Amino acid sequence: MSSPLLGKVIVEALLACGVRDVLLAPGSRNAPLSLALHAAEAAGLIRLYVRIDERVATFTALGLAKASGNVVAVVTTSGTAVGNLVPAAMEARAAGVPLLLLTADRPATLVGTGANQTCDQLGILGPAAVGVLRLASGTGGETAWRAAIARACALAAGTRTRRPGPVQVNVEFDVPLVDAAVGAPAPQLVRPVVAPSSGAEVYEATGMARTVVLAGDASPAVGAEARAAAEAAGVPLLAEPSSNARAGKAIARYRELLPVLADEIERVVVFGHPTLSRPVSGLLSRQDVELIVVASHADWADPGHAAARVVDSVLLPPGDPAWLERWQQPAPALPPQLTGESVAAEVVAAMRPGENLVFGASSSVRYADVAPVNPTPGTCWANRGLAGIDGTVSTATGIALATGAPTTVLLGDLTFQHDLGALIFPRHEPEVCLRVILLDDQGGTIFASLEPGQPVFAAAFDRVFRVSQGVELGSVARSMGWRTAEVTCIQSLRQILAKPSSGRELLHIDTGRD
Repeated sequence: MSSPLLGKVIVEALLACGVRDVLLAPGSRNAPLSLALHAAEAAGLIRLYVRIDERVATFTALGLAKASGNVVAVVTTSGTAVGNLVPAAMEARAAGVPLLLLTADRPATLVGTGANQTCDQLGILGPAAVGVLRLASGTGGETAWRAAIARACALAAGTRTRRPGPVQVNVEFDVPLVDAAVGAPAPQLVRPVVAPSSGAEVYEATGMARTVVLAGDASPAVGAEARAAAEAAGVPLLAEPSSNARAGKAIARYRELLPVLADEIERVVVFGHPTLSRPVSGLLSRQDVELIVVASHADWADPGHAAARVVDSVLLPPGDPAWLERWQQPAPALPPQLTGESVAAEVVAAMRPGENLVFGASSSVRYADVAPVNPTPGTCWANRGLAGIDGTVSTATGIALATGAPTTVLLGDLTFQHDLGALIFPRHEPEVCLRVILLDDQGGTIFASLEPGQPVFAAAFDRVFRVSQGVELGSVARSMGWRTAEVTCIQSLRQILAKPSSGRELLHIDTGRD
């Protein structure tokens, strides 16, 4: 057995499992895989993307997998490189996104000896992984190696478990790492050796009840299902920005109406992963409401421990038109100034079918949550599995690569700074059409609306919560090859949004500290 042969066999096994997108972070120990992947790309067998930062690579893979629905692989070298996979793996685990993380390693005999770049990296993802497998160039053989990759891909896709997520395959490569005599990976027929397992039962709700459909972060397919259920029954649809159900007759400012009407709600039907606001969290925690959770996976969202039923799909009885009418309030006029809410409203309104809109964490997605509903929006995305602030630009890049569609990102300055590495595009890498709209409020202003924003904490607020950086972010982006523009009024924003984006561009909007 040899490391170069193992690298070739792994790539062939990926091809046989239908994996076509691979993110590579360069290194020495993963050289057997790097060379095999390069040869497979040259033969037109895979799409290979190279990023110098493992964290950026994995979040880019996350976006590719979210948008394509397919398993996407990430290849790293050993040591601290593997630790950089953890944030994106945590998000993928919570959001049910299929990732295959191929982590190169030294032979097990070197672990614990002080050998260079060697640590115990098996299982380093902890509970974020839905599976952990290991391969070694010194043991097993081609049959065993291929079977392990097939198992890993099935685990990542949730083929049998109905729980997609990240899987680590730790690959021990012994020297020599390269051998020019080992041929390139051969084309493979896709061989689906694992049959899927899925639920398809329909639950029919009965009885008159004041019902709302609540759609949280979800794929386009799940969002469409939520919208269809609400519209068929004629009940209010409360749809978060990344639910892909926020269209048609969805209630735009439901978050403001919930404190007024929540006590009258008798049934809630949940699709996706709703996590955006405290009024919603309060509603999901009520024990006096019939909570029906529609979930395709083997787990489900129930943060308030109140689910009465968990079902594959649901059929609702007709609702009371008067109940729906009470939710359909006219939206107030937005201010003509550049504020978070007014910018989000313009961005949402400007999106066209076939385009992507990605929301950053914290304030940006919440501004969009009160924006008027676009009757025919594009596809919306956000990392709401754990609602982390990191990896947003990388994720959006992956979505743009997977779809080939113009992609807009709405985020704040701290979210942007958490992913500056994603601004770097190595030479020879495919370009994307990515427009970043940066709401610069000089720090973490979202905390002002939470408990730390109370006047009693004013002396500490700027230092330990807002944490303004004072960075000229436009200059940073320009230094990395991005086109930039300063937007100073609503009219100029509208003019820019009316034109299709091209390449990579940053629109910097100073919304002020308040």
